[in-house]
Amino acid sequence: MIRDDIKAALITAMKGGDKTTTGTLRLIQSALKNRDIEVRTGTAYADDDVLVVEVLQKMVKQRRESITMFETGGRQELADAEGAEVAVIERFLPQTLSDDETRAAIETIKGELGATGMKDMGRVMAELKARHASVLDMSKASGLVKAALA
Repeated sequence: MIRDDIKAALITAMKGGDKTTTGTLRLIQSALKNRDIEVRTGTAYADDDVLVVEVLQKMVKQRRESITMFETGGRQELADAEGAEVAVIERFLPQTLSDDETRAAIETIKGELGATGMKDMGRVMAELKARHASVLDMSKASGLVKAALA
């Protein structure tokens, strides 16, 4: 499980004195704990790794947005710190699908649903997320779905 890998990496980072990795892994654990508390009141996930991947993807997205803002604001040292955190977080994410693999998945779903135009985009996106959410960048997939349905 990904949680176990994160715990093991935290212990290794602490023993090695790697402050950046230690801090980032503690942030990950904190975000996971917050998400666990949120899930208690809602519907539970069947697979814990799905929840962990969702949290990690959200963290990467937030940091990439911060990097963009820091770079436009002329704060390169802060952008570099965020970039280091992204590198640590991405070590625990599964390999994402390539553009060609994403297009193939979209075409398969499009054929199964009988999607023909932009009015079917919501259905295609929902099915794509249900099948491939943990290994897909949904923001990139959105553009590919638009292109496939246009």
